[in-house]
Amino acid sequence: MSRRAQVLSVVASMLVLAVTPVASVSPASAAATTTSAKPATVIKRTVFGTSVQGRDLVAFRLGEPKRPRVRTVVLMAAMHGNESAPSQILRALVDGLPVVALDLWVIPTYNPDGVAAGTRKNAHGVDLNRNFPHDWKDLDGNYESGPKPASEPETQAVMEFLEKVDPDTILSFHQPLTGVDTDTKNPRLARRVARKLELPRRTLDCGGTCHGTMTGWFNNNFDGSALTVEYGASPTRHRMRNVAPDQVLSVFRAVRGRVGADPLTF
Repeated sequence: MSRRAQVLSVVASMLVLAVTPVASVSPASAAATTTSAKPATVIKRTVFGTSVQGRDLVAFRLGEPKRPRVRTVVLMAAMHGNESAPSQILRALVDGLPVVALDLWVIPTYNPDGVAAGTRKNAHGVDLNRNFPHDWKDLDGNYESGPKPASEPETQAVMEFLEKVDPDTILSFHQPLTGVDTDTKNPRLARRVARKLELPRRTLDCGGTCHGTMTGWFNNNFDGSALTVEYGASPTRHRMRNVAPDQVLSVFRAVRGRVGADPLTF
């Protein structure tokens, strides 16, 4: 090859390199190659029913359901639409780190129509915690119990959900009575809940007999136990979002963090 041909060949090679695109790597992609992805906190999102006005009733499954000998727990809030502050506890668990050493279902908003309207009752004007088919009574006024037991779509959906899940424990969060009901099926658990959540022990007997309640229905039809937890009228956002979530998990010797970690031993 002549010297002129050699020079032309080199120039052509340089031109090819100049116009050939170079694959770019975004900072996010680069980070993904060097660090492992964050484990998913939510294992499953289930729409288990709809409200009177057609809003979804949603449950989130968290934790380690396949881990041997873990307990199954359901947490629910906002059964009464004007008692929605404890929903923040459940939302914080959904939004936070993975739950360890527990099979956990959370229902942040049991009564979405009531929450939207800022009212105790559902869109039919029924107190959902007086509508269950255990010791139901025809009540009026603030505790309107509906035309018959389990008349409401929210009640029917929750009953079916709990029958399928069959939890060991249910904590039902309310306001504003500030306390944990210790006159219940499992007083030992109730005392532990009160201690861990830093709430007083109370007898929540509805001023006599609690008719048609979710806890009464569950406690009389299942092996597990359901418990009412009442926060005050205006708990702080810090307590609901930052303090209470880990307190609730500690009741069941569970934690948030690395999946597969050891549960609490106290």
